[in-house]
Amino acid sequence: MEDRLVIDVSRLAPEGERIAGEVDCIGLDEEFVKPFGGVRYDLFAQCFGTELLVRGSLEQDFDLVCSRCGGDFDDTVRVEDFTASIDAGEDAREVDITSELRDSVILALPNYPVCSEACPGVERKQKPISDDRWNVLDSLKQEGGKANG
Repeated sequence: MEDRLVIDVSRLAPEGERIAGEVDCIGLDEEFVKPFGGVRYDLFAQCFGTELLVRGSLEQDFDLVCSRCGGDFDDTVRVEDFTASIDAGEDAREVDITSELRDSVILALPNYPVCSEACPGVERKQKPISDDRWNVLDSLKQEGGKANG
């Protein structure tokens, strides 16, 4: 699998072309967000003078950690309205749009991923805490909060 998406603008048809495939360009080294596979893309590229316009959709699979329960789960991040406009210049033959793909997918990641909407979160233990340091405060509470003086 390629690690860059380069469009050869010198051979691009004037009416534009559909480009589809997969590219391994995310490369995150994070503990809670791990991509697997590559970014799947289905794009339409067209040149307007020296401008390259690329539109389409992107998908990337991730192994995420739930922000409620802390469990691992897999999810697919989708970018349905990817758009990039790049100045190709007068003499450009190729344009690399890898960073635009990467940025769009990373921005589409959820801020607080949740394994499911019904996730109850971390299990709370109802066991009382036994700590003698709180006895003084508990005695004040039982006396009605009266100060000794």
